Amino acid sequence: MMNIAVMGYGTVGSGVVEVLERNRGVISQRADGDIYVKYVLDLRDFPGDAIQERIVHDFEIVVNDPEIGIVVETMGGIEPAYTFVKRSLLAGKNVVTSNKALVAKHGAELLAIAAEKHINFLFEASVGGGIPILRPLQTSLTADVVEEIGGILNGTTNYMLTKMFYEGADYDEVLKEAQAKGYAERNPEADVEGYDTCRKIAILCSLVLGKQVDFEDIFTEGITKISKEDMMYAKEAGMTIKLLASAKRNGDKMCAMVSPVLMKKTHPLYSVNDVFNAIFVRGNMLGDAMFYGSGAGKLPTASAVVADVIEAAKHPSDSMMGMWTAEKALLQPVDGVSRQFFVRMRGDADEKKAALEAAFGEICVLRASGLTGEFGIITGKMTEGTYKKQAETFPEIIQMIRVED
Repeated sequence: MMNIAVMGYGTVGSGVVEVLERNRGVISQRADGDIYVKYVLDLRDFPGDAIQERIVHDFEIVVNDPEIGIVVETMGGIEPAYTFVKRSLLAGKNVVTSNKALVAKHGAELLAIAAEKHINFLFEASVGGGIPILRPLQTSLTADVVEEIGGILNGTTNYMLTKMFYEGADYDEVLKEAQAKGYAERNPEADVEGYDTCRKIAILCSLVLGKQVDFEDIFTEGITKISKEDMMYAKEAGMTIKLLASAKRNGDKMCAMVSPVLMKKTHPLYSVNDVFNAIFVRGNMLGDAMFYGSGAGKLPTASAVVADVIEAAKHPSDSMMGMWTAEKALLQPVDGVSRQFFVRMRGDADEKKAALEAAFGEICVLRASGLTGEFGIITGKMTEGTYKKQAETFPEIIQMIRVED
């Protein structure tokens, strides 16, 4: 039997306990033995919940108990999660976490400790929620050079953009609805500003490159400026708008960014709607592959956490996760990336067309029914740096959204 401790009895932590209880038989079979939750660490008490008899409030009880073989961290945030996880690893305990912020910031250090101690630091649930992606990268795709990876990595923003596109709702309206449904936090900044997605793509890049990719170095733009008017133009162009995380290899470097994009119907991520996520991978031998499913939610995320617990229980003295070094990876600046751009402008398209073509190359003019005094264009292909320079000469620009190939 493997005794474990769960740190944090919130949405994911309680989900982990529920999955272990509901699927006890099959989990015991696959883990080659029973997995028993000996402690649940939380500041709160839970009267009326069967878990109350296993609630502890002092981390020292967990870290000093030699019977605890696996510590599951579902607290979130950096502290005290980092301190508790590091001390657990140094004490020789396997650690499983769903904490993307922790892994993005301290992953290299914690993986190195786990390797030195011949134990596991596993974090499948930190990127795709219930979607398996980290383990396939470490097993099924080890013969490939990953040339591109990314996708729709945040269920909250994907839900909001889907509602805006199909129902014509505005940003504030869908945000309130997402909060009412429990998809968005009271303070939604991490989701809507793209920070959550940024940390996830940083983890993926670190694994692919084998070096530390700091999320602070990734260009990140959220969805707070996307309007229903933008969606009207997207429909006119036969496209939709998604918050895309992308990382594309150029030699030994990658260019990584998070931003809203206009996406064509032919793109494999076009039909990923609602709270679903999808991760796209292009290998130099495999070609294209996509992993699709519930990227968030209590039980999908808990399922991925418990899968890691099973792996750690089966291989308690082996480091199952590949690692990246603390050496910092240098990312290619986004200013050198070429693409098309969608631009909304005040004024008359016919009057400005010559000047716009001189600045942006051959353009496609878009007009949205019901909108007056403005128009949209899709530029020719140019670098980000060139677009920025040319856009400075047009103060009438209302909005710019990148167009994904």
